[in-house]
Formats: sequence, C-alpha cells, structure tokens
Amino acid sequence: MIDDPVTLSRLLTFITLGFHIILATVGVGIPIFISIAEFIGIKKKDHHYILLAKRWARGYTILVAVGVVTGTIIGFQLSLLWPTFMQAAGKIIALPLFMETFAFFFEAIFLGIYLYTWNRFKKPIYHWLLSIPIVIGSSASAFFITTVNAFMNTPNGFDVENGVFTNIQPLVAMFNASMPSKMSHVLTTAYLTSAFILAAIAAFHLLRNKSHQYYKKALHLTMIGCFVFSIATMINGDISGKFLAKYQPEKLAAAEWHFETEENATLLLGGILDPDEREVKFGIEIPYALSILAFNRPSAEVIGLNEFPEELWPPLYIHYFFNIMIFIGMFLAAVSFIYLVFYYFNRFNSLNRWLLRAIVIGAPLAILSIEAGWIMTEVGRQPWILRGFLMVEDTATTSNHVFAMLVLFSLLYISLAILLPTILIRLFKKKDAEKELEEHHVIL
Repeated sequence: MIDDPVTLSRLLTFITLGFHIILATVGVGIPIFISIAEFIGIKKKDHHYILLAKRWARGYTILVAVGVVTGTIIGFQLSLLWPTFMQAAGKIIALPLFMETFAFFFEAIFLGIYLYTWNRFKKPIYHWLLSIPIVIGSSASAFFITTVNAFMNTPNGFDVENGVFTNIQPLVAMFNASMPSKMSHVLTTAYLTSAFILAAIAAFHLLRNKSHQYYKKALHLTMIGCFVFSIATMINGDISGKFLAKYQPEKLAAAEWHFETEENATLLLGGILDPDEREVKFGIEIPYALSILAFNRPSAEVIGLNEFPEELWPPLYIHYFFNIMIFIGMFLAAVSFIYLVFYYFNRFNSLNRWLLRAIVIGAPLAILSIEAGWIMTEVGRQPWILRGFLMVEDTATTSNHVFAMLVLFSLLYISLAILLPTILIRLFKKKDAEKELEEHHVIL
C-alpha cells in the first residue's frame, strides 16, 4: 500500500475531504441562523437574540478561518494527486472553481464588515442587512463547488475527439443533470446539521442547570430550524433517490443490494450480505418501497446490478452508509418533532432531560450523517472519477512521495482537530452568555 500512489492518493483525498466537509457544512449553515437571530432580536427588541447572533458570529469566524486552510489544501491536492483528471477536465470545471473562490471572498469581505460594525448604525436593521451577503456568499460557495461534484457524476458540456475533451461549454457542464438534486440536498443538510449543533450547545447548557432565558430561546429557535430542515432533507432524499434511479442506477442498486431487475422492488435496511451467494441475512425488507423511492409507483421496475459489468460495480459496502443516512435522518426528524410537540402542548415539558440529551446526541449524529452521505456519493461513483469517461486508477499521480504527504497532512488535521475545539471552548468559557448580558447592554 505504501508503494501504491493510487491507493495513497485516494486515502489522502478521503482524509482531507472528510475533515473539510465538517467545516464546510457549518460554514454554509450557521450564517442563516445568525441572520435570523439578529432579525428577531431587532424586531422584538430582544437582547437575547442579538447576543445569540453576536456569539454565533464569533465562533463562525474561527470556523471559517480553519475552513480556508483545508479548502486551500483541497485545491492543491486536486492538481498534485489527480493531474490527469485536471489536465483533461480542468478547463471544464475552471469556471465553478473560480466562482467558488469569488463567492468565498464575497462572503469574507462582508463578514469582516459585519463583525466590526455592531452598534455603529442608528438603525440596527442596516447592520442586519450586512448578514444577507454572508448568507448568499456561503450558500453560493456551496453551490459552485457542488456543481463540480455533480459534473463528475453526470458529465456534460463537452465532446470527446481522439481522447481529448473539445467543444467545452462550462455553463452546460455546471448545470448538469445531477446539479439540482445535489444542490438542494447539500444546502438542506448543511442547514440541518448546523441547527442541531447550535441546538446541542444550548441543550448542553440547560442540562448543566443553566436555566437562563438566553439558552431557552437559543434552543427553541434552532429546534424550529431542525424540524423545518429535517423535513426538507427527507424530501430532498426522495428526490435524490429518483435521480439515482434514472441517471445512476448502478449506484442505487449497490446501495440497496438490488441485484436482479424486477418490478415491485423491496427496500432493504440493514442486513449482512453473502457476496458469493448474493443473499442478505438479518435485513429488514419493506415491500414495494424501492420502486416507490425510484419511480413513485409500487409496480415500477428497478434496474439491478446484474445489468452492469461487475468490474463497474460500486463497492457494495455503500449500503451501510446509505442506511446510516436514513436512520439518522429519521432520528433527527423525530427529535425535532417531539420537541415542538412538547413545547406547544402545556402538558409536556420541552426541557425534559431525556429530550435534551437526545438533542445533544443529535449534533454528532448529524455530522456522522454528513460524512456517510459524502462517502456514499463519492464511493458510489467508483470506479469512475468522471463517470463514463475517466477511471480513478488512470488519473492518479505516479509520484513516490504521496505517503510522506499523507503523514504530514494527517498530522496537520490532527493538530487542527485538537486546536479548533480548544480555541472555541476557551473563547466562550472566558465570558459566558449570562455575564455578557449583565456587562454589556445591547443597543437596539
């Protein structure tokens, strides 16, 4: 393995993206809650919501700074580890990569202005307006980079002549078949994950018997977001299933261990696969559900893996990552729904300690779901790096120095993984919300 640049390149890319995707997710999701909190605070003249926006913005700034480091590394690694891919497709994806950088700088400029202009306007609503470009910039950044990933799954916008990509149409490549479903899914899951992280922070403080209204309002605002975006994520998951059935049937079949093309297809949850006999033990089968997921009809025919050459099958273990997404998504939706039911019906206690613990658990589970979804998406495209055109093994570097890069970058990520939470904890532990409310009267 140490001598195999293809395996090492895949492993280093996996580690880099696996670390970066957490920062990228919260980088996209948190700004919308900062903006909502400040807007509510201004309209209600409520100091708690204003402080929520302030404190979330401080933490967000640190996350963005670390995200810049890992995002820059990804840009370098694309060229260093996958030179043949970049040589062949670089001209096609150059536009969205440039626009992603532009969107980030757009966001960063307004983030700096936003942070340093608190209480500088006679009308606070003008300061809130500065949050809108931050939300737009962060979401636009996700949009442009997601179009690159979507292009790798459903390539379009070029011709191939003698093995060379010609007649390149960058906009056609960007707005490819998988872009709408991927884009909507990326945004809703980012908002959902960020909402649960923020909710878990509030729930954690409430579990420590900090009953200040600040934490209760933070919990309620974010749990509304959790419920809204959990429903949106479930809808987008259904849309993604239909996209896979039409454009990447081999990925859907691998995710469901669906080998034979058949009507009335069964959805499989869990289980252990015997790869030789292609039989599943201990799985939960839901009749007709796969046909409904794929085509909205119980009798619809779903293509099986046996229709494709076995050497082009995605790794069958993506089934487990697909299941992780489903189970965690159901858990997050259930927890947020139960919270809202408890909150709006007086006979229940929305601050029940078991419910608060479930909310705290929801944050790491949401992050795990993001990782599982990314693995399912990327590994499910294998053995292609550009589906139908370029194989992974044909586009990796042949350098003998990838192992050294793997060690160095792994040490960097371990260091960042230790430093980031340490800095955030110290930042907010130094002055908690109660003290800040007492010491600083927010001017509205």
